[in-house]
Amino acid sequence: MIEHRITSIMRRDVQTLAPETPIRQAISILLEARAAAAPVLGEDGQLVGILTQKDCFRPALHASYHQEWTGSVDDQMSLNVITVYASDDVIRVAEMFLSHSHRVFPVLEGTQVIGMAHRSDVLTFMLREG
Repeated sequence: MIEHRITSIMRRDVQTLAPETPIRQAISILLEARAAAAPVLGEDGQLVGILTQKDCFRPALHASYHQEWTGSVDDQMSLNVITVYASDDVIRVAEMFLSHSHRVFPVLEGTQVIGMAHRSDVLTFMLREG
């Protein structure tokens, strides 16, 4: 198999969130974009967390029980973000998907988020190239 960088198949149209974004608004953004997750960026544009659809279930259930939406992205986001780098090979990223249950990984160039690597895109690539 020929070596290919993850940048050749990553998605560049990434929805990002701010920590202070109200959680209801963030959920709407994820759903409208049909995104499994969105990177959360601080004021300096650096990655500070990730909000996944799974992270959104707790506040959604709370709202259904109490008829009230409360909280913001920073209350629900995951702080330990597993990332990949623009220079990573697709096969390395495939191995990471095997080791982790995540559906997406933010792709970094230096410290900047430049895209998202989706499990389904990596698998599609491997099927097509293999």
